[in-house]
Amino acid sequence: MTDFIDLRGITRAFGSFTALHEVTLALPPGRVGLLGPNGAGKSTLLKVLMGLVPPSSGTGRVLDQELGGDRDSTGNWRLRRLIGFMPEADALVPGLTGVEYVGLAGELYGMPRREALRRAHEVLSYLGLEEARYRRVEEYSLGMKQRAKLAQALVHDPPVLLLDEPTSGLDPAGRDALLRLVRELGTEHGKSVILSTHLLADVEAVCERVVILAGGRVRRVGTVAELCGHRRDRFRVRVDGEPAGFRDDLAAEGVTVLADDGRGEWRVAVPDGWPALGFFKLAAVNDAVVRSLVRDDETLEELFLREVVG
Repeated sequence: MTDFIDLRGITRAFGSFTALHEVTLALPPGRVGLLGPNGAGKSTLLKVLMGLVPPSSGTGRVLDQELGGDRDSTGNWRLRRLIGFMPEADALVPGLTGVEYVGLAGELYGMPRREALRRAHEVLSYLGLEEARYRRVEEYSLGMKQRAKLAQALVHDPPVLLLDEPTSGLDPAGRDALLRLVRELGTEHGKSVILSTHLLADVEAVCERVVILAGGRVRRVGTVAELCGHRRDRFRVRVDGEPAGFRDDLAAEGVTVLADDGRGEWRVAVPDGWPALGFFKLAAVNDAVVRSLVRDDETLEELFLREVVG
């Protein structure tokens, strides 16, 4: 299988509001960050992938199954049995113990009750909830509730996990622990993961690829390395001497100093066609010396702000 997700022109409207506009995506198996601000259409896209919400137009396949899929002999949707979904909302059932809650999810995915309960015990132990599996889920801490939600997404051992804001509300320690688990599920257990979030650090900690979504439209797609690679219009410059005149002359040529560490190292943006030799020429006439000049990497945060905020 080359791509586990292949979408062509997916649009989804709710009345006069269009949540997704002509979304076209082809993603190979792996860990993908679905990154965007609140209201970008991330949750709608996840629901479309699961077949919970049909597209208004467009076509697509997930794991070589048509969106929505078809039913097997027991009446269950084939595609949904291949996906584990961790929702942003609590989605817990008060009164059930952890093992009952996860076991119920297994039955809803089509597993026999005995097998579902066996798997519930295994998954809760793997996620560090073995001693809490007989406690009622409403008594869990927030971090435990998030792990229980992850457990119900894993109980049927799906090849794909869709995680909607999985670290929402967690303290730094709980967030780091959950992200380590998610990364491990991808690297050691071969799960393909779509991590939907507005937190760039979560994507950087877990994901190989990034999809930036804003206003229901795909803005950028690629690996983190591709999207945050060297830019021809950005440099890091280290200067010795009296750089005031040098800086003024650079500004006159359209070069913008983005950051100055106060010790002679600048991050600068240059206009189209700017020759790197220009730094040295202007430094020479201002009694300054350029000690180093290297292309500058754009951070994921800078890319996100550039694509989403403008």
